[in-house]
Amino acid sequence: MNGESKLEDLLSQLGTGTWNLLYFCGAAFWYMLIPPQTFSSVYLAPSVNYTCIPPFGHNVSHISEDSCSYVRFTSEGLQEEQCSEWLYDDPVFDSTLTSQFNLVCGRAYLRATYQSMYSFSSIAGSLVSGFAADKYGRKPVVVVSQILYAATAIGITFLPSFNGILAFRFILGTLGTPTFYMMGMEVCETKWRSLVGIVMALPWAIGTMMWGGAGFLIRDWYWLQLLVSLPTLLVLPVLFIIDESPRWLIVTGRHEEALKVLRRASRLNKTTLPSDSQLMSMFKEIEHENEKPIVKADSITSLGVIGGGAGRCALSWPKLLSTNKMRMVILALTINLFISSLVYCGLSLSGATYSTDPFLYMVLSGLMEAPGYSLTAPIIKKWGRKVPTMIGFVICGVVILSLAFIPSEISWLVMTFALLGKLTISGSFMILFVYEAELLPTEVRLMGLAVTIIAANLAGSFSAYIADYLSPLVPWLPSVIFGVSSFVACLMLIPLPETLGRPLPDTIEDLTRLWRSKGKKLDRTGDDDSQTEKLTA
Repeated sequence: MNGESKLEDLLSQLGTGTWNLLYFCGAAFWYMLIPPQTFSSVYLAPSVNYTCIPPFGHNVSHISEDSCSYVRFTSEGLQEEQCSEWLYDDPVFDSTLTSQFNLVCGRAYLRATYQSMYSFSSIAGSLVSGFAADKYGRKPVVVVSQILYAATAIGITFLPSFNGILAFRFILGTLGTPTFYMMGMEVCETKWRSLVGIVMALPWAIGTMMWGGAGFLIRDWYWLQLLVSLPTLLVLPVLFIIDESPRWLIVTGRHEEALKVLRRASRLNKTTLPSDSQLMSMFKEIEHENEKPIVKADSITSLGVIGGGAGRCALSWPKLLSTNKMRMVILALTINLFISSLVYCGLSLSGATYSTDPFLYMVLSGLMEAPGYSLTAPIIKKWGRKVPTMIGFVICGVVILSLAFIPSEISWLVMTFALLGKLTISGSFMILFVYEAELLPTEVRLMGLAVTIIAANLAGSFSAYIADYLSPLVPWLPSVIFGVSSFVACLMLIPLPETLGRPLPDTIEDLTRLWRSKGKKLDRTGDDDSQTEKLTA
């Protein structure tokens, strides 16, 4: 029995009870609070109605159609001047960052910058938190990041300058790490991992719906930001109750601490563990096993898709691009994650484009994500990973591309198609994380996942400019970009092999054999569903 199997067996003996629920509930509550910060610009920095106010005393001939300039009479004749003050008269919002800091005309791009700053900075946040969580432990990273996240989110409301707000948005993005989610998966026994993974992810959809409701009730950006940020303080007491991840303590040689954590866990769960001497002997075997240079195939969940393994990945670059098959897998997965994030974030930020009611659109948008997440597990168990993902991309491409040709006057049809696109892209996005974890060989898996996550975060930062800045200029173009991109993502999957029922590749040579073989169902203990459970983080 290898080190990872021993850890899984130990968790099974520990069972699932009060101790585990502290992690699950804490991470789930945390993920429910993130959407209002992630999609903050929808209600805090929207496009609003404005009219140019020329300076007092200027003899104005006329104001430009876009209200960004005016022409006045001077002694030298007609002269065009740029507007510097505007009157804001919007029936939807009372006060926004747009009106307070004049994010219109030549400064309109700053609205998209406000949104993209969060996604862009999350790239650095994921890499740094992954390294820190491996080196210093999961709990210190979670405690520090959560405290700073709450302070930064609340602090935004007290900043007097827009540059300061942008700086805080950047910091906020670096702190929105997945480490808490990873801790929840690390303390979860295998048989519950798929269910717990979905249960901890579903609050994201709930948080999206709540964000729509909060925006409807509060139309002033200051109070809205404060309202959605204060609940981040409620998660802080949980941080001082939970323990460090026993997995991390064991594999890093901190066996005495691991023993104390597991004894406390067994008391809370009312279960019985082996004697101290037996546990210490097991810890040493597990630590010795994990000193081997290649991470075990089943450990993708326990190490974390995004948060862990930064140091171990450092030497994987040459192998990551060493063969044609490997390069094809990396290229296809990177493009797919980029496009999935681009379309998903773009649709989330396009309430003003695809709906006459941005609040209802946000609520329904979150509602569409729930089946997109929960229905994927039975679908991929029966029909595999590749075909359902491709079908999802095709449906998304068709409905979103259709939006370019549907008259905006038929608002109910426009919103229906946009929400159908959100449903299908959410499902495809979820399946992709399982698919890529099963395609990438163990020796380069963590580095490959890191590359695709960076691509996804970059796409998230670009989507803000498409949805907010480009849409008012060319209303049909975002739909064309999102729709055509979805078709491209589908085409990129065609050369890849199916992974349903096939062993995880440990080496690049295994990937080549997987590519060439037709594959057969697993005949070892634990069917395809148990393998999926190990990868559904």
